[in-house]
Amino acid sequence: MKIITINKFLFCLLFLTSLTMMGQETGKVTGKVVLSGNTPAENISVSLKGTKYNTVTNEHGQYEIKNVKAGSYTISIKSVGIRPMEENIVVTAKQTTTKNFSLSETQEDLDEVVITKNKYKQDKPSLSLRLQTPVLEIPQNIQIVSGQTLKDQQIISMSDGVIRNVSGAVRLEHWGDMYTNITMRGSQIQAFRNGFNVVSSFWGPLTEDMSFVDHIEFVKGPAGFMLSSGDPSGLYNVVTKKPTGVTKGEATVMAGSYDFYRASLDLDGKFDKKGKFLYRFNGAVQKKGSHRPFEHNDRYVFAPVLSYQVDDKTKITLEYNLQHANMSEVGSFYVFGADAAGYGTMPVGFTMTQPGLPDTKINDHSGYFVFEHKFNDDWKVTAQTTYFKYLQEGYSSWPSGVGPGPVDLDYDGTPDGTLAVGEIIRNVGIWDSESNMFLGQIFVNGKFNTGPVTHKVLGGVDLGNKDYIADWGQSHDLDTFATPFNIFNPNYGTPANGLPNFDRQTPLSIRAKAAGGLMSSEYAAGYVQDEVGFFDNKLRVTAGLRYTWISQSSWGGEPIADAHITPRGGISFSVTENTAIYGLYDQAFIPQSGIIKSGEKVQPLTGSNLEFGIKKDWFDGTWSTTLSAYSILKQNELTGDPENEPGQQYSIVLGEKRARGVEFDLRGKIFDGFNVIANYAFTESKVLDLNTNSAGIKVGDDIPGFAKHVANAWLNYSIPSGKLKGLGASIGGTYLIGRLTDTWSTGLDRLPNYFKLDGGLSYETGKMKFTANVFNILNEYLYSGSYYASTNVNAYYWQTEQPTNFRVGVTYKF
Repeated sequence: MKIITINKFLFCLLFLTSLTMMGQETGKVTGKVVLSGNTPAENISVSLKGTKYNTVTNEHGQYEIKNVKAGSYTISIKSVGIRPMEENIVVTAKQTTTKNFSLSETQEDLDEVVITKNKYKQDKPSLSLRLQTPVLEIPQNIQIVSGQTLKDQQIISMSDGVIRNVSGAVRLEHWGDMYTNITMRGSQIQAFRNGFNVVSSFWGPLTEDMSFVDHIEFVKGPAGFMLSSGDPSGLYNVVTKKPTGVTKGEATVMAGSYDFYRASLDLDGKFDKKGKFLYRFNGAVQKKGSHRPFEHNDRYVFAPVLSYQVDDKTKITLEYNLQHANMSEVGSFYVFGADAAGYGTMPVGFTMTQPGLPDTKINDHSGYFVFEHKFNDDWKVTAQTTYFKYLQEGYSSWPSGVGPGPVDLDYDGTPDGTLAVGEIIRNVGIWDSESNMFLGQIFVNGKFNTGPVTHKVLGGVDLGNKDYIADWGQSHDLDTFATPFNIFNPNYGTPANGLPNFDRQTPLSIRAKAAGGLMSSEYAAGYVQDEVGFFDNKLRVTAGLRYTWISQSSWGGEPIADAHITPRGGISFSVTENTAIYGLYDQAFIPQSGIIKSGEKVQPLTGSNLEFGIKKDWFDGTWSTTLSAYSILKQNELTGDPENEPGQQYSIVLGEKRARGVEFDLRGKIFDGFNVIANYAFTESKVLDLNTNSAGIKVGDDIPGFAKHVANAWLNYSIPSGKLKGLGASIGGTYLIGRLTDTWSTGLDRLPNYFKLDGGLSYETGKMKFTANVFNILNEYLYSGSYYASTNVNAYYWQTEQPTNFRVGVTYKF
């Protein structure tokens, strides 16, 4: 059956090729478009007037139109912010016609116009996604959150509201601002930075500060083929700022509720007149309090980038990012309810943390080296490597016991004491960790024709080595049975059992081994993909294969190694110039680490995604919509054992799960001055097959970690002309229905519905812009949480969001 299917596919492919090769002999038109100062002009539309032939210039200002029938034409270039230009040309069969254009506009002129034209819509993915195709034509749902969106919404970190701009993305448990735990399409998605998977443990990386972020790409569905290793549900790729060759700068200061103060600086320019040696520097410093007492999150960021254009074909880029965080202990934001009364029984600003605990300090270092070389206009090789080093010295808090009832602190079967309603024994554990990641990629992008059939080829190799060590083996009870912490009458003085004094003299590597806090992985992968274009590239068929070998271990266990070949197939058809329909089948392969009580071997996670969708650019591409439907199957996925006691890390094997849903995204400029981001997602995730008899889980159960309905909107209007030009207003909201908790525990399985309303005002004049936003305008009691069931803790826990709060900012461009 498989052989027959393959033969049918090859026959159809050859048939389509033969049809398109029946055309007459053609020629080619190439050229370069430059701005004032000989700066390459990117994204300039180039077309042969009155025909179907068109393209856009690349980052080097170059363009190419292939398979042009011989004859006389008028070539036209146009873009928002430039004066259209036209020239007459003659195309000769089997020859190349070259036509260059020099514009009087500067890059600053175009940058200003592009922001005015479209603040929220980007048409091309970053080079780190390796694709040569516009978003409209890619057979996959990819959503890009632009830099201007981040500025308008005053987003300061990856965990600070980014996901409102993407359909179906939710964060049910935050871990504060330590790391970003985003779920989408029924699972936690992987964190990438500049095309590298930067996850080395279950608790990382440190959330990216937005001062050095250019934009964020959300790739939905399997991404293991395009980028090293990833989850079948997708990934987010944080793209950092790079030099542009334009000398400019931007300084911003912000202030807000709960002792929030922040300043950032962005410098962009060149060291030489020719623009071969460029620089970009971003820095930020932040002091941030909380609506809960004794909490804070202070940071500073240092992020320089250098690039050197060796010649017309070769470019080298060096980048370094340092993020330093000084924050309250992880877990300080959790509140445990008194009894089975449910969530939200304490004031929104209530805290269980202990003043006087030392801060948690994190230093997140990352360095990149990127080498790009163009062999010619059609072929390019990119080699990049990165080193990540993460250092943490800190604490985490979690209760040892919650009343009412007996508590067995040493788990010997005999209660050590009894707690009344509202009484808690708080516990603080050490959390020192270090992570080292060495990652490398080399890939080739190429284009060629076989007759009128176009080919966009991608091939490459990924290599990586990741290690994470952590000491969480030391803990200390702050309270005693004689003097417990009482949530109804909290005492924040010196705790009855004193503050912890942990051993930090012993090297971390020894402490981590004793605590079972060792995780590591290494991988090697090779891949090849061909996007074949038929009928003047209206029909695009993508086929690819990826081979992945990976070895992974966790909790100090033995490494588990496996290898797999995963195929990828996609099809995209341009119904019109601005409308495309697509279908995608992709597979993912991710070896898993964990410990199963029975001692059985952990199998790799395998998954497949079937997806269909339609994309459309409206009104000359000023705004776009994407509608997609998907079904994701996962086999052998591990999840936490519902019967775990505190400190236990056992997993169970689900067997097979299915996530399916529908997603809709709209973004862009509806009319002059009015920009919109709106999205909706329906998600369903269920157990299809179970490989365990673990209590509390059965076939057909919903799998925790998603919201069934997610709707977001952000509307921004700025007056484009007149006396009030530059005055703007924004309003946005998030609505979650059918929220599921993030554990399998019994109790109240579903959180209440969630609605948050935000809004703001802005005014831009000359080089100055003033922005003010108010969040949670309705002052709702907003939170996420779960029910926790163990020997000593049977309670609801939750973490609250800020009540009504504001931020004001001033930006000066120079």
